[in-house]
Amino acid sequence: MKRALERRLAAVEGFRDPDVAREQYPTPAELAAHVLHTADLRGDLTGTVLDLGTGTGMLALGAACRAPARVVGVDVDPSALAVAAENEARVDPQTPVAWVRGDATRPPLAPGDVTVVMNPPFGAQRGNRHADRRFLAAAADLAAVSWSIHNSGSREFVESFATDADATVTDAFAAEFDVARQFDFHTAERATLDVEVFRIDWT
Repeated sequence: MKRALERRLAAVEGFRDPDVAREQYPTPAELAAHVLHTADLRGDLTGTVLDLGTGTGMLALGAACRAPARVVGVDVDPSALAVAAENEARVDPQTPVAWVRGDATRPPLAPGDVTVVMNPPFGAQRGNRHADRRFLAAAADLAAVSWSIHNSGSREFVESFATDADATVTDAFAAEFDVARQFDFHTAERATLDVEVFRIDWT
């Protein structure tokens, strides 16, 4: 089932004009399928699924293929959301996705029995340090459970954040994040980043 999901997500197109300040790197289909398949096995994709910083929709669409009750993708970038809507037609998931333009760190949604899935900015760009902290804070306010992708070496930070919020990191695993050349400072056509994935129980 994971391979089937990966094949469906391979149809998702990336950013047409990526913004380096927002660290707009598309989530690889293989990584998205792995995270969402694991979340599905844990029973986390049955109710409302919220993708914070959805970009062109990779995680939201992958979750929607598992037929949850509701899927919402939030992003501040209208051009990315336009591509996400086009990607929805390509993937044709079982559950339609509501694409919402807004600040993913302050989503216009009420807290509840929500699962957050997200690939937040890693905070690698100048002036954007700890960008993933703001996304974790949003998940803490909204979600029962979250799955998030972070730069390698983030475990101590994520576990400390969870502890301060009286939450628990229940799952943590290493993964690879393939990046194609898309900005002038990239020197190779492709690169592979080491990342870490975390499941946090916020209840």
